[in-house]
Amino acid sequence: MSPDTGLLSPVRAGTRAEAATGDRAWLAAMLDAEAALARAQARLGIVPPEAAAAIGRAADAGRIDLPALARRARAAGNPVVPLVADLRELAGTAGEHVHRGATSQDIVDTAAMLVATRTRRAALAHLDRALDALAGIAERHRDTPIAGRTLGRQALPTTFGAKAGGWLLGVLEARERLAAVPLPVQLGGAAGTLGAYGDQGFALLEAFAAETGLAEPVAPWHTRRTPVADLGAALALTAGALGKFATDVVLLAQSEIDEVAEQAAPGRGGSSAMPHKRNPAMATMIRSAALQVPAYAQILAASLAAPHERPAGEWHAEWQPLRECLRLTGGAAETAAELAEGLEVAPERMRANLDDLLAVLAEHGGDPGPGLAPLLADRAVAAYRASRHPNGDA
Repeated sequence: MSPDTGLLSPVRAGTRAEAATGDRAWLAAMLDAEAALARAQARLGIVPPEAAAAIGRAADAGRIDLPALARRARAAGNPVVPLVADLRELAGTAGEHVHRGATSQDIVDTAAMLVATRTRRAALAHLDRALDALAGIAERHRDTPIAGRTLGRQALPTTFGAKAGGWLLGVLEARERLAAVPLPVQLGGAAGTLGAYGDQGFALLEAFAAETGLAEPVAPWHTRRTPVADLGAALALTAGALGKFATDVVLLAQSEIDEVAEQAAPGRGGSSAMPHKRNPAMATMIRSAALQVPAYAQILAASLAAPHERPAGEWHAEWQPLRECLRLTGGAAETAAELAEGLEVAPERMRANLDDLLAVLAEHGGDPGPGLAPLLADRAVAAYRASRHPNGDA
């Protein structure tokens, strides 16, 4: 099995999101879930503490043959069945305590939430970088005149700061939405009843959540797929907000407009056929993610209609789309941070492009001013600053 290098998905190739969502990362998360379950059970005396410790030592992704595990997963339809067999063998005499009372979906869903937690942490850090850079642009250019464009045509004057303030608010709203999505642990057992644990079921659910660092759900969510669909929606919103920023950069960087440019760097924006070109490569990659993530999120939303107490295909259909949502959005966030931090702005060109519009407005008696655009930039930046310091602390 060859590794997925991201050859056809450069927006996430080599990013933190890619590392957090690769096959090895998913395998590690499943093993982390098994080890956390054993520790939680040891807390309650369900398994001996020494057995939990042995399972933790055995739960090492480096000791598992990943390509062979993937092939063996075909027999059961999920990778946990062969993984549990391997882990039991690696744990030696403690092997009988591996996966006690759990079902495969408990482990895959918990692993998915662990992968999501780790990827989200990286994505939020990059979104914070992008927000800080966009706030700086909005502040510096609150009064920089530029033509406002509607339906692709010059309309009325605005300021570049107001435009950047719109990008800032869009990314801020998406960042807050993504950060607020609950990521719960999963534990229900064979039919989602916690039946294997007797009257210790709810205590074990609480302990399992604590051991993984995930949220504690009210009840198992094997066929109540809200956590996954909710996460997918937030990722689509985030990718879309970044895509709005990138789309405007692509349009403003057109040769005929030339009001912004991506920061020059060796090899960036090059063309294989036209060496004179300086393409908006980063913005293009971000747009590619923004166009893909909603389609993957749609599959996650469709999987909400899962039958009875265990999905037959809906759950399985989530795995790859969820990974793509995470890695594409995470890659777009990292790329957007770099784009915003190095964005080159050409106020003189903005003014030159605006001159013809001002002449037309003057001829027709229109208002040549930017309205409240500078104040809109101020309000956007103030909202961002308030979100960083919600208690009013500087």
